[in-house]
Amino acid sequence: MTRRGGPRLFCFGIGFSAEALIRYLSAADWSVSGTVRSADKAARLIAAGVDAHVWDGTALTPAIIAKLNASSHLLISVPPGEDGDPVLLAASDVIRAMPALSWLGYLSTTGVYGDTNGAWVNETTPLNPSSDRSRRRVEAEQGWQALHGNDGLPVHIFRLAGIYGPGRSVFNQIKARNAKRIDKPGHAFSRIHVDDIARVLAASIAKPNPGAVYNVCDNEPAPPAEVTSYACELLDMEPPPLEDFATVKDRMSPMALSFWLDNRRVDNTRIRKELGVKLRHPDYRSGLQGILAEED
Repeated sequence: MTRRGGPRLFCFGIGFSAEALIRYLSAADWSVSGTVRSADKAARLIAAGVDAHVWDGTALTPAIIAKLNASSHLLISVPPGEDGDPVLLAASDVIRAMPALSWLGYLSTTGVYGDTNGAWVNETTPLNPSSDRSRRRVEAEQGWQALHGNDGLPVHIFRLAGIYGPGRSVFNQIKARNAKRIDKPGHAFSRIHVDDIARVLAASIAKPNPGAVYNVCDNEPAPPAEVTSYACELLDMEPPPLEDFATVKDRMSPMALSFWLDNRRVDNTRIRKELGVKLRHPDYRSGLQGILAEED
């Protein structure tokens, strides 16, 4: 979307969540630009009206710097690597000097809370990451929050639960015949439909509160086996057999196992009360029904 006048959004990392926000803003007078990894994706986005630039995560190009200097809003959805947050490393000086910056959003993860044995967490819960990946997220959050505390930048942190949406849901696993139902009593995951991520970000843009941290999840943490069973019911298919976690954990990838070792329920009161967000999909049932209708 390239328009004259109006607010200008730059996205470091135009992925699943950022594209949902771009779609949400498409009816308003927004100009959008940002970075992607591949030339093919840049070409697709450019054809859709988004000024996309290929960036390898190192030095910024002059074109990216020019776009940053012209932007009023900034979204960062690039994950940190072993060496740190690539955007902080490459762009912090340019971001500090952005003349019209009025909102900055950093997409983090609820993984920063670690394992609470199923207890609820909110934005004031101490961070206790249990994996290297989540520890890097905590360090990245601290780096962005320092730009607020030390430099006065309008930083907002969004801790996203498990993201799903059209083309990226349990339906894909079921249709590929590789869905599983794993039983681990007392274990629940929090999740968020990608369209509701866009709603939360747009609500924060409309009501900035620099320094704020928000959990972004729906109202109902639920066991994955329950979600898979409901999806199979919607597809009129038999669910896969229930398997005990203890018997399958040794066959899981390290990434999958890390999700199962953390058990927490994430509270979303702040996005509902402070930002006034009314979730389009307040639970997985609504979300899966919406995906099925859209994909059909």
